[in-house]
Amino acid sequence: MNMESPLIEELKGSALWLDWRWQMANRIAEDGQADFPTLVTPYYASLIETQDPSDPIYRMVVRQARESDDETASPDPLREEASSPVPGLIRRYADRAVVLAASSCAAHCRYCDRKRYTSHGGVLTDMDLKRIVKYLNANREIRDVIVSGGDPLTLPDERLEAILSALHGAGSVEILRIGTRVPVTMPMRVTEELCSILKRYHPLYINTHFNHPRELTREAGAACGMLADAGVQLGNQSVLLRGVNDDAGTLEDLFRGLLRIRVRPYYLFQCEPVPGTAHLRVPLRRGLDIMDALRRRVGGMALPSYVLDTEDRGGKIPLTSETVRIANGEVLLKMNDGRIVSYPAGQHGAK
Repeated sequence: MNMESPLIEELKGSALWLDWRWQMANRIAEDGQADFPTLVTPYYASLIETQDPSDPIYRMVVRQARESDDETASPDPLREEASSPVPGLIRRYADRAVVLAASSCAAHCRYCDRKRYTSHGGVLTDMDLKRIVKYLNANREIRDVIVSGGDPLTLPDERLEAILSALHGAGSVEILRIGTRVPVTMPMRVTEELCSILKRYHPLYINTHFNHPRELTREAGAACGMLADAGVQLGNQSVLLRGVNDDAGTLEDLFRGLLRIRVRPYYLFQCEPVPGTAHLRVPLRRGLDIMDALRRRVGGMALPSYVLDTEDRGGKIPLTSETVRIANGEVLLKMNDGRIVSYPAGQHGAK
């Protein structure tokens, strides 16, 4: 796949290039017949330096032939569909819920744990939104709503505000969070108009998703700065990925760089065993060793929690020497409620 298009070089910095709608409309696509085709904005494609899987940006967004050989994992590893009481809402915890506001993304990340959703389109309808608000009004123990997808910041301003307005203050909701990779893959989406909308719905938090220091461009830093200046608290959720960031030096550079642009490293996720990710999953033992090395190299502000998100209501398990034991082809996890649960070593790259 050739992403070194002369058009990209010609348009960089132009009015078109800086228009996020143009970026969405001109996403580079390939493998259209695949279940989860390559899809990437011209901006993010311009960060690729080497047109092969040795390049970390390329590796994260360009479909590899080997993905079709990895069909043993679950398309819904967190059993979200079983935790959806009404269309468009996922509830895995008593006090929190996720609203799937959009199915589109600026780029298709190869390790996405919602491929089943983002690859098939669909929208959150007005009727869906009314049902969600009705559910929140009836279940007043929910205090925190995460607006996710897909990527909600790919929605037009008017639609995003309609969703935020409906959710803000519904039931006992006190906090809104937005999950987005837009500051990474399409930072020009962060505009003054968007920030003026977000200001109306505080307390509002955004968790974004930088995985590699090369993503910390001048444009990405400016986007995060605008959000921070609008009073938005910014956190980052990275995924540990083989051949992308699975060494302490790369992650140190990433986490220190995030703090410089006012983004707090929040979580480092073990890659979920969704189909097509076997070549990206890092052995869990290596992940533990990397975290041990990072603790010796960075302070607490730059050190996220290394976690594995588990199915149903198991929640996010901190991965430490106290909670993980690897033996005889099994990963034994100490759950938050004290139970010991076995996970297949192969699925989580735990050998």
